[in-house]
Amino acid sequence: MSDDIMAGLFASLDRNGPIPLYFQVEQRIEEAIMDGRLPAGARLENEVSLGERLNLSRPTIRRAIQDLVDKGLLVRRRGIGTQVVHGRVTRGVELTSLFDDLATTGQKPSTQLLYHSIDTASEVVAERLGVAVGSKVLHIRRLRIADGVPVAVLENWLPEQFSDITEADLMSMGLYELLRSRGVAIRVAKQKIGARPSSTADSALLDIDRGSALLTMERAAFDNSGHGVEYGSHFYRPDLYSFEVTLVEK
Repeated sequence: MSDDIMAGLFASLDRNGPIPLYFQVEQRIEEAIMDGRLPAGARLENEVSLGERLNLSRPTIRRAIQDLVDKGLLVRRRGIGTQVVHGRVTRGVELTSLFDDLATTGQKPSTQLLYHSIDTASEVVAERLGVAVGSKVLHIRRLRIADGVPVAVLENWLPEQFSDITEADLMSMGLYELLRSRGVAIRVAKQKIGARPSSTADSALLDIDRGSALLTMERAAFDNSGHGVEYGSHFYRPDLYSFEVTLVEK
């Protein structure tokens, strides 16, 4: 954060009024993120330095920063510090992919391919896709990144007819976009949303502390004919991603 931006953001802090100082700091940083003065990827000073610059206590700065992290506007990254993100991605429970959701919210999605192979279907995968146990399936695992920040790990299995999907395809397009380009019409899906703590491996991929909460989602999608198209088992950082459901009274 530059000195000019700093001076503009905090020049009007009311140190004697009824509004808590942590909330004033939080509001000013949030406004700067939303109006573009602090763009995605911008780094904030550490809590000690920022507190000294503003003549505020470290607990006051920590509270303001944590509230913005909880809102999904800032992210803490080991070895890098605190950075601005575009905000938590909110997905309605509908047939979209994470790639689509990120692009829709103006974030720049990128992919790190962790696994790509023709495997045999386990009992669980076979049941979800409606194929025989041991039949060939395309097994892929990807780390999805938004504006340089890891958001989710996506693991998918697809029937053998999609085994020609290449690593290059997966690096450049979302899975559902890729399937649509092949004429696949996904009509219905069964989806389960849950949560679990992160393992050491999960934490390393998503740049979070071991044991942090993860949002999980399993989905089996089917085409017009009722044939299984893909089965996915995904997990997300809940500080950067959430599901949204609209409920209507019957």
